[in-house]
Amino acid sequence: MRRATKAIAPRVGLFFDYDWDAVAHRRLAGLFAFDLAGFDLFSWAGRLRLLRLDLAAFADRLAAQGRRHRWSAVVSHHELYGALVAAMVAEQLGLPGPGVRAVLACHHKGYTRAILQKVCPEANLHSVIVDPAAANTSAGRPWAQSTSVSLGFPLYLKPVRATFSVLARSIESPAAWEAYFSQLARDRWITERLLAPFEAVLQAHLPEAGSSFRFLAEEPVWHPQYNLDGYVDGSGMHLLGVVDAVSYPGTQAFQRWECPSRLPAAVIDAALTIARKFLDAVGFGQGFFNMEFFYDPSSEKISVIEFNPRLSSQFSDLYRMVSGVDPHAMALAIAQGRDPRALPIAAPTARVAASLVWRAFDAQDIPSAPTRAALRHLARDFPGQTVFTFSRSPAAIRRAFTWMESYRYGVVNVGAADSEGLYRRAAQISEILGWPNAPYAQDLPALAQAFGSAAARAR
Repeated sequence: MRRATKAIAPRVGLFFDYDWDAVAHRRLAGLFAFDLAGFDLFSWAGRLRLLRLDLAAFADRLAAQGRRHRWSAVVSHHELYGALVAAMVAEQLGLPGPGVRAVLACHHKGYTRAILQKVCPEANLHSVIVDPAAANTSAGRPWAQSTSVSLGFPLYLKPVRATFSVLARSIESPAAWEAYFSQLARDRWITERLLAPFEAVLQAHLPEAGSSFRFLAEEPVWHPQYNLDGYVDGSGMHLLGVVDAVSYPGTQAFQRWECPSRLPAAVIDAALTIARKFLDAVGFGQGFFNMEFFYDPSSEKISVIEFNPRLSSQFSDLYRMVSGVDPHAMALAIAQGRDPRALPIAAPTARVAASLVWRAFDAQDIPSAPTRAALRHLARDFPGQTVFTFSRSPAAIRRAFTWMESYRYGVVNVGAADSEGLYRRAAQISEILGWPNAPYAQDLPALAQAFGSAAARAR
């Protein structure tokens, strides 16, 4: 009698696997043998490692490990270094990936603007590159330049290598401009150390983009924001979906993300066409991407904010709830050269879903972390929902207010049968955790009118 042979799980190099990625990959761990690599940038050991981090040497060591263990794929959805390292290792091992130059082209926001201006100028924003060393000289001030794209106030300022809106903000006046760059000078050491590993790879692979130690001043846009998620595989580009953003009133800070999108199909098709033009131009190979954009319904104008050469991990849950597809599993399939559309699709568990963000704009208004009993209560009443609470250390709070002018202390991804159900669940979750109902605070009057006295009583 011949014994059945146990299938060997394919080995995968998995880099900087945190938060939503770690949750998703734990769920898939029985199907793959993951070799983990990476480090926590904000731990004491991580900061020491950052002092001497050489991404090229790091990628070389990982590629050598991949050869020894015969990795079938390399994957990372980490914004700062992971997606770039995964692309570097994939190229060395001859595995599917987006390509190092394409990843760099997406990460360098100034270069993104230059490519968009060539292939899709109608979706581009007017912008000026700013050297922080000359920011307060006449040559470095975008409102004092004599170019055709000189900008006045207000303007929007962000690093050309922007990560999760760190140091990105609206600048209302010359005084605010000077204060911004004065603060930047005080934080120069940490910002330069975070950028230095990226800069070395950039100059080796895409020097025409110019230095990443620069800033981008852009014309401000006040229209609703959206996130288009898609992927490229051997058969071309495909749409995963669009998620709608809602910000805290009067800020750029996200309050919640909702799926499915309320955008008309024609607008989504137009956004996908823009993404295709850009990604074709930069030679994007295989992998997930997302395009953040504004849409003005009065003029029907789409304005690209940025491209990210990775999966939007925070939204993976939302697509699983409303569509039954698993984007993390799809990303692994693409990285192996397989067709992600051949994966099984589960029955949707919700018709609408949202990623709810609890955020404070005053360091004195941060509520206590939820107790273990509260988290158990939440898990019992809302099984299957993804919950993250974040460190309340003084250093983390101080860093958040310096870099983002607010502090995100919790995120919950939740699904429901309809929009009213989402609102009710947000109110219940807030009560269980002892947090204000921040993700829907400004909508309470309208919700009360739309949903009746039950919503009004939940205030």
